Amino acid sequence: MDVKIAVFGREEIIERIHHIAGKMKDIEIFPLVYTDPSEARALIEKAVMCDIYLFASPLPYQHALEKINKKKLPAVQVEVDAYMILTAFYHVKNYKGQKLERLSVDVPDAGQVDEVLDEVGIQNETIYTRSYGQNSPALDTSEIAAFHESHWKAGDTDHVLTSLSEVEEVLRSKGIPVTCMQTPNLNIRHTLEKATSIAVINQSKSAQIVAGYVRIKHITDIEAKKGHNHAQELQLQLHQLLLKYSKKTHASVLANGDHQFALFGTRGVLDHITNHYRDFPLLKEIEYALETSVDIGFGLGLTAKQAEDNAKLALETCSGTQEGSCYIVNERRETIGPLGVKKEINPSELYRALIHEAKLNNELSYNFIDFIETRNNEPFSSNDIATYYRVTKRSAERTIKKLIAGDVIKVVGEEKPYVKGRPRKLFQLNQ
Repeated sequence: MDVKIAVFGREEIIERIHHIAGKMKDIEIFPLVYTDPSEARALIEKAVMCDIYLFASPLPYQHALEKINKKKLPAVQVEVDAYMILTAFYHVKNYKGQKLERLSVDVPDAGQVDEVLDEVGIQNETIYTRSYGQNSPALDTSEIAAFHESHWKAGDTDHVLTSLSEVEEVLRSKGIPVTCMQTPNLNIRHTLEKATSIAVINQSKSAQIVAGYVRIKHITDIEAKKGHNHAQELQLQLHQLLLKYSKKTHASVLANGDHQFALFGTRGVLDHITNHYRDFPLLKEIEYALETSVDIGFGLGLTAKQAEDNAKLALETCSGTQEGSCYIVNERRETIGPLGVKKEINPSELYRALIHEAKLNNELSYNFIDFIETRNNEPFSSNDIATYYRVTKRSAERTIKKLIAGDVIKVVGEEKPYVKGRPRKLFQLNQ
């Protein structure tokens, strides 16, 4: 089945994206053409029945970001990266005859310009950079063009290097020397691969089946001590709480006649579980309401039978604890849990290892710590990293290699989420 990608961009860049996508399998492009990046906000509403939203440059993405977040839309953007900036500098110097100084530049992240200049050994005191990235509010094209025009009129610059074709048009109409960075085909192809990867992950999560078994711990002892009616009342309360949970997660709940309740669901239940490794609220809510311990076992599978069998294994694991607990058994029959029990890590120590041993930058280091804390230090795959960071699998694997090389993580197992294909390695902090 094709992945439907809504592409936001100017006509010329969409034509290039369409051409590159035509050489890739299982991709269908739904073009949404604008003349000004701010139009992307309204165009979001026209992208119906698409699996993912791709923005041809960062500025329209910034303008649409509020709607993207509000609607929780999966979205990617063609990056303006160091390779693109370096290529643009080379073009200006060798084809325009312009020295790499007395320039004004606009990019999403000004730090990338500093990195490129540092790499080629050029001082940046005479280069003026305007950033319009995620840490800044979305700018209009006119504001960015005005920045370049003011420096040119003041005599600070001889040439403008812009990452936005809209800015190039404005400045060229005013007779200001300007060059627009060209988006490499490599960047477009990588973004299409990233978009496809995210869409496939989302589709596979939707298809994955989750089964769960819930029971009151020591129900026969409770019945012996407090009577049949009391035990029945607890069972009735438990059923009502599970019905409430099933509505929230679009699941089904059934009584199986063995003092247990069975849950069956897909995406809603899976999202709830993966978002609450550390503080599993369902377990806490039930135990608080019933004033007794409860066991919950979840199983994941590509078929209902596989999910159900794994849920039974997870419930058996709960039998080994005196208190109520919740475990998951995944497709590889690997046990995750107990959920809702915080696993302590040392963020300061982990941060030092990420910076000094794995050689990650500050942003990646902080994001990885958030990732580990969110998952409660449960085993993870490169696919989990790709999903969390919203990057390609290849990029996630590069991060994994750095973490392995720095002895920050270790291999602890494998999972096989698809019937066909190689299993994925699972990793955990090396603590």
